[in-house]
Amino acid sequence: MIETEFLAEYDPTAYERPALAVDLVLLGLREGRPAALLLKREQHPHAGRWALPGGFVGIDQTLDAAALHVLHEKAGITGVHLEQLYTFGALARDPRMRIVSVAYLALLPEAALAEALERAPSLVAAGIEVPWSGEAGGDVVALSPKGEVLPLAFDHADILAMAMLRLRGKLDYSDVGFALLPEHFTLRQLQDVHEAVLGTTLNKPAFRRRMLDRGWLAPTGSREAGTSFRPAELYRFQPSR
Repeated sequence: MIETEFLAEYDPTAYERPALAVDLVLLGLREGRPAALLLKREQHPHAGRWALPGGFVGIDQTLDAAALHVLHEKAGITGVHLEQLYTFGALARDPRMRIVSVAYLALLPEAALAEALERAPSLVAAGIEVPWSGEAGGDVVALSPKGEVLPLAFDHADILAMAMLRLRGKLDYSDVGFALLPEHFTLRQLQDVHEAVLGTTLNKPAFRRRMLDRGWLAPTGSREAGTSFRPAELYRFQPSR
């Protein structure tokens, strides 16, 4: 039998197939702590609970295309970098049927986070409380702007926990933290990002020396405006050569 004959006789219904979905962790900083954009579910299952923006992957869609569609349709966001975070496939993660979800992560500067909230009023920037230190891993809690615990749908608490674990793991050795900053920033703002993600206070001189030594920072020749004290120098991210 040649391949064309095999394919002509092949029965694609011979095996059960799970549904495939994408879920987006749109993560930024809000009031000095990590925050993710969530939607309140209006329909069962888990009606009334909060969920990451997500959707099913169409039979004619790639994973990336499905993620970009969700990004635009449910968050009103375009032009941000999405990268695959992890694939979640626990047998009982969705009570409807077997659904495997590919989670994507996008990091948003504070201005982009605020713009998304304006474009999609149904979104909420939920503060992410991480009770574990370093890269220990574990549960996280989503908090409303008023500080109330938000019940999360499906396994979205696990997805958020994985996002924070991955971000903490990459923060010190990669340039990932700059995605949470505006184009021009102060060293104080850069340290604020690292402290918010890591959940700890860093030594100011040591942190600044380490950042400057890596060659990632290029002075802009400008200083911040609108301060009542001596304005700090502004930098921009300069990729390592």
